[in-house]
Amino acid sequence: MPTLLWFRRDLRLHDLPAALDAAAGDGEVLACFVLDPRLHASSGARRLRYLYDALRDLRDGLDGKLLVTSGRPEERIPALVKAVGATAVHVSEDFTPFGTQRDAKVRAALGDVPLEGSGSPYLVSPGRVTKDDGTPYKVFSPFFTAWKQHGWRGPAKTGPKTATWIDPSAVDGVENEDIPRVDVDIDIAAGETAARKAWKHFVAHRLDDYADDRNRPDIDGISRMSAHLKFGAIHPRTMVTDLGSGKGAQAYLRELAFRDFYAGVLNEWPHSVWWNWNKAFDGIEVDEGPEAQERFEAWKAGRTGFPIVDAGMRQLSESGFMHNRVRMITASFLVKDLHLPWQWGARWFLDQLVDGDMANNQHGWQWTAGCGTDAAPFFRVFNPTTQGDKFDPDGAYVRQWLPEAGTDDYPEPIVDHKVERLEALRRYEGIR
Repeated sequence: MPTLLWFRRDLRLHDLPAALDAAAGDGEVLACFVLDPRLHASSGARRLRYLYDALRDLRDGLDGKLLVTSGRPEERIPALVKAVGATAVHVSEDFTPFGTQRDAKVRAALGDVPLEGSGSPYLVSPGRVTKDDGTPYKVFSPFFTAWKQHGWRGPAKTGPKTATWIDPSAVDGVENEDIPRVDVDIDIAAGETAARKAWKHFVAHRLDDYADDRNRPDIDGISRMSAHLKFGAIHPRTMVTDLGSGKGAQAYLRELAFRDFYAGVLNEWPHSVWWNWNKAFDGIEVDEGPEAQERFEAWKAGRTGFPIVDAGMRQLSESGFMHNRVRMITASFLVKDLHLPWQWGARWFLDQLVDGDMANNQHGWQWTAGCGTDAAPFFRVFNPTTQGDKFDPDGAYVRQWLPEAGTDDYPEPIVDHKVERLEALRRYEGIR
């Protein structure tokens, strides 16, 4: 009997456990993707561009046998099940608050037809690594130790020939829609083909120096795999098979562990997607109103008068990406120099970033703002000038993204960092 393989955050054919499960019987498999209008409303244009390009790559990998349909999944998936007489729907598990609620509705709508989840976008799925008493970790270091001890499976041996795929043209009563196009540029090729190529290039040319170069935005030393991981164009299991015991490899493994850690935090405390994980920070004083909005607009436009901050914001607006070290610098500036809510910055990042991931983005912001789990102390206030001197010592990054720095066209600083640092600490004292 036929089954459905419903793609979501797993836009690949290799290392896909759900594909093995879908093909386990003797029947054919209908590969499908649902263009949920809620995703279109909440995703920035650049993420939609990556999504649509990755879907085209996936469709090519299946020789055209990917059915794309628009609508609410709780309506479209049961309709596809009925159209092909499917006995089950197979998916990779989704642990985000949105994903778990969506899947609950689909399960209810399917009735007796099971929605079978297997695998996840992570090396270790949320909830698997806990303390001895079964409670979740709130601090990364002990989580990292336990996470490595737990370990993970090897890559699933799947590919384009894993299943006998149903031709969408043979499915009666369901239109196989064209994949939309978005008129916006992104600086990364999308999809599984590009992801696998990019990873091999990083391992061959940059991995050895990654531990030393990863904090330098002026050096081409990072992997740029974040967007591929966000959309599941490659699985981290596939990646770790290429990691050895070297310094660079272990530094990279630690970053993958952070990704799993934040996914677990969001799964355990779903309210933290937009609210302070540490509720003590609910009472901290933040600025709002017209003057605060003006400062926010200057921050978004890269017109604060602090070169490393403005270069980062220009990189974001022009490319849909920002180096991670600069993300921390720009976030600290928004929260502790401008005294604005971290949610304002997190929302702007999600609008602009190709790799915008709810767990990573929201908890990265809360780490900087001091209100997240295992966060940086609030009194750790990045000095944007010294950060620029340390991580962009020759000014190459600033020159690339902010050519007017140092000219008459560049604005004076909109705040005095020394004054605003003391003001941030005063506000922190109010909630201690």
